[in-house]
Amino acid sequence: MKRGSFVYHLGGYTFTFPYLLLFAVFLIGPLLFGLGLSFFSWEMLSSESPHFVGLDNYREALDDPYFWRALKATAWFVVLAVPFTIGTALLLALGVNALPKRQGFYRAAFVLPTMINIAVAGLLWRWFYNSEFGLFNAALNVKVPWLTSAELALPSIALMTVWWTAGGSFLILMAGLNQIPESVYEAGAIDGVTGLRRFFSITLPLLRPALFFVSIMGVIGSFQVFGQTYVITGGGPELSTRVLVQYIYETAFRNYRMGYGAAMSWLLFLVIAVVSAVQFAVNRKGEPK
Repeated sequence: MKRGSFVYHLGGYTFTFPYLLLFAVFLIGPLLFGLGLSFFSWEMLSSESPHFVGLDNYREALDDPYFWRALKATAWFVVLAVPFTIGTALLLALGVNALPKRQGFYRAAFVLPTMINIAVAGLLWRWFYNSEFGLFNAALNVKVPWLTSAELALPSIALMTVWWTAGGSFLILMAGLNQIPESVYEAGAIDGVTGLRRFFSITLPLLRPALFFVSIMGVIGSFQVFGQTYVITGGGPELSTRVLVQYIYETAFRNYRMGYGAAMSWLLFLVIAVVSAVQFAVNRKGEPK
C-alpha cells in the first residue's frame, strides 16, 4: 500500500466521516440556507410567497435604528464582559497555581458556575439584583436599581457573565501556566528576575497563546450573548439590554420576518469576523521576531 494513497488514508476518512456528515448537515447547510434566505423577503404571517429582493434586507438593517441600538448594546457588553472575564480568570489562575496544595478543590469551585444552565443562573442573579428584596441590596444595605436603571442594567448583566464564564477561561490559563517549564523561572531567578518583573518578563509572554485563545473565544461568545439578557431583563429597561441576537430572534421568530432576520445574522457574522481578524493581526504584530 502506497503512503499517501486513498486506500492508505481510508481508515482516517472512515473515522471522520460521521463528524463531517453532521458538520455539513447541521452547520454548513443551515449557514448556506441562511445566506440564501437573507436575499429573500419571507414573512410567514403574510399570504405572499417568498420572493427574491436582493440586498434590500441588508439595506433595511443598515437604516434600522433598532438594529444599530442593539449592535451598540452588544458592543458595550463585549467591552464590559471580555476584559473583566479574562482579568478575573488570570488572577484566579495565578493564585491557584501558586498554592502548594488543594488546587483541585479550588479548580472545581471556580469551574462550577460554568456548569449551571443559563436559565437557572439568570433567575438566581435576577433575585440577587432585585431592588426590593435582593441579596446585594440587603448585604450592602443600599437600594440600587441594578436591573431597572438603563445605565446599570447591562453592566449588572456583564458582572453576572463574569461570574458565570470566568471558570472556563481559568481552566485554559491554568493549563497554560502548567506548560511553563520551572527551569525558565530558575534561570530568571539567577539573573535576578523576581516578583512583578518575573510575571511581566516570563509568565505573561509565555502565557500569550493561552491569553489570545481566551480573548478570541470571549469576544466571539460575547457578541452572541442572548441567554442572560433575555432571562434577566428581557431586553429592558428602555431596550438598554436588548442585544443583537435577541433582536434577530424577535424579528425572525416573533414577527416571523425570516429573510430580514437572516440578513441581520449575516451582518453580525461580518462584525465578528472583522473584530477577530483585527485581533489576529494585532497578535501577529506583537509576536517576537
